[in-house]
Order: sequence, then structure tokens, then C-alpha cells
Amino acid sequence: MPSLPPTPLQPRAPRAQCPWCGSALLTGRRRLRALARRLARLVAEPESWLDVGTGDGAFPDAAREFFPYTSFDGVDPAPRVLWARAAERVEEAYVGQLTDTGLTGRYDVVTLLHHLEHSADPRRELAAALTALRPGGHLVVELHTRNSPFRPADVHTELTDRGCTLLTKRPRAWSPTYRVIARKN
Repeated sequence: MPSLPPTPLQPRAPRAQCPWCGSALLTGRRRLRALARRLARLVAEPESWLDVGTGDGAFPDAAREFFPYTSFDGVDPAPRVLWARAAERVEEAYVGQLTDTGLTGRYDVVTLLHHLEHSADPRRELAAALTALRPGGHLVVELHTRNSPFRPADVHTELTDRGCTLLTKRPRAWSPTYRVIARKN
């Protein structure tokens, strides 16, 4: 029986560029699912979750597989978050900055995935995220290590100064992104 020639490899899809900082966006569904899977090992099924900078709700959509009974809400400066609510990726949608919502002590988990580096005042945004968390809640921050005015060391300092327990180690120097998981005391 003759063998078929090997199929050529598919070319890699080009990565999207962030319009603000020019760095590659790492928002593939596979990466978001991996993050949600990791969080499922750290966090028991939360009642409520706020995704800041949610856009069209890609992360809540991917995380729902691991947290089926969690209520996901989203905040984004762009009106895309309204589409996410219409598509039932988030239950409540807030258009604007987190600092403008006035959310207090309402969420078990707050995620800021590649959001702080695009914020006009990252320290205020981080403080607002901690305000939105319930005591014992988890904060997940992910940011680009390059092109970010808010460095990973700044995030560590801010969170420890505000009485949070860090659940992740210091960043690796070679990593293009940095993730911090902290628990609010």
C-alpha cells in the first residue's frame, strides 16, 4: 500500500498586538483555560467573580467550564462588555473604570488580566479591586513585564502593604508575563 506524503505544517497564526503598549496579546482560549484550571486548584467554587478589563468576556467564558456555579461579572472601559452580557458570558456588565463603579466587598475573586498596564492610575485600580473583594477573597493580577509602567515589584509591594498574603513567587526574569495571586486578609 503506498504511503501518503506528509501533510505540511500549518503556519502559526500571527499574534495580535496590544493597541496601547504594542506587546503581543496572549488571550488565546487555551491560555485562559489553563489559567482557570490553575485557579480551580487554588480556589474553592466562588460565589461571585469580577473580571476587570473583560472586553468581550473571553476569560469568564473559558472559566465557566471549571466554575459552573459561579456568577461572573465584567468591567471594561469599552462597550464590548455589553455584548458579553448579551452573549451571557457575564451576568452584570459595567462600562467604565473599576474605580468608578463603587463596588465594595461583593466578590470572592477579582481578576485583572493585562489590565493594569493600560490603566491611567494602576495603584487606584488595584486599590479598587481590593475594595471589591470580600475578606478572604482572591485577587489575580497578570501583566506584561515589558512595556508596563507598573512593574511586578510594584504589585508585590502594593499588595503586601495593603495586608494581602501572596500565593505566588517572585517573577522569573525571562517571562514575558507575570501573574500574582493574592488573598485579602
